[in-house]
Amino acid sequence: MQFQQLLYFVAVAETRHFTHAAERVHVSQPSLSQQIKSLESELGAELFSRARGNIALTEAGEALLPLARRILADADTARHEVQELAQLRRGRVRLGATPSVCTGLLPEVLRVFHDRHPGIQLLIEEGGSHDLVRGLARGALDLALVVLPLPPASPALTTVELLREDLVVVSATSAKAPRRPMRIADLRDQPLVMFRHGYDLRELTVAACRAEGFEPGFTVEGGEMDAVLGFVRAGLGVAVVPSMVAGRAGPGFRVTPLARPGLRRTIALAHRSDVAPPRAARELQRVLLGAGAGAG
Repeated sequence: MQFQQLLYFVAVAETRHFTHAAERVHVSQPSLSQQIKSLESELGAELFSRARGNIALTEAGEALLPLARRILADADTARHEVQELAQLRRGRVRLGATPSVCTGLLPEVLRVFHDRHPGIQLLIEEGGSHDLVRGLARGALDLALVVLPLPPASPALTTVELLREDLVVVSATSAKAPRRPMRIADLRDQPLVMFRHGYDLRELTVAACRAEGFEPGFTVEGGEMDAVLGFVRAGLGVAVVPSMVAGRAGPGFRVTPLARPGLRRTIALAHRSDVAPPRAARELQRVLLGAGAGAG
């Protein structure tokens, strides 16, 4: 009894038509019929009754069908398990993340993952949540670390909250120290170094200022995280950044908390709901969730 014969048998049993079954398994109808006859000969029993063009299972066929399905399912499971093991030895994971998460959380997480799975290539794409959601939608990313809530009209994504993080104000140690803790209203009189358009931190900070009844003023705007920190260190103004980033900013910075209720952001791990991430991506997801629990 051959695996291929069982595959053909199940196809005929489910379609009740030899030609349709042949199309389903991508072989010619004569070849399929010959394999079914060989299977019947080997088993010593007819599996189908063929009366006036109607195909029906015989008693022997009815007995074989659940066994054949189980054998095919076990073979498919075995193939899937072997492929997944291979994915952990070689392959790639495409991960999107906001620049602040790349700076604060990812370096240690990726080191841990790489130590465990050195054969996996890690492809990192930095961007705002809007860009990352679009990358997930078009299949360019396996996973993405995004800021919740998701942008309006986002595609169907599965999200798992990773961490919640306070935002703080960073300023140069050479500049005048701001009051501690700062209120959002105090930013009215502070020169702000602001991120580029599309940056989640920009939108969150501007929205908080407008909620206090003022439009923030920028001395410099349009930079990414490293550029913004560099401008702050040079004394060009203050910036609102995640506490995780501020803690790793190095010398030359003063970190000032915001007065309650302050500002917080929620980082989530997202992937498409209609496509299961590959095994390597699921393993990275597990490492990220563990790191997020510790950071949160």
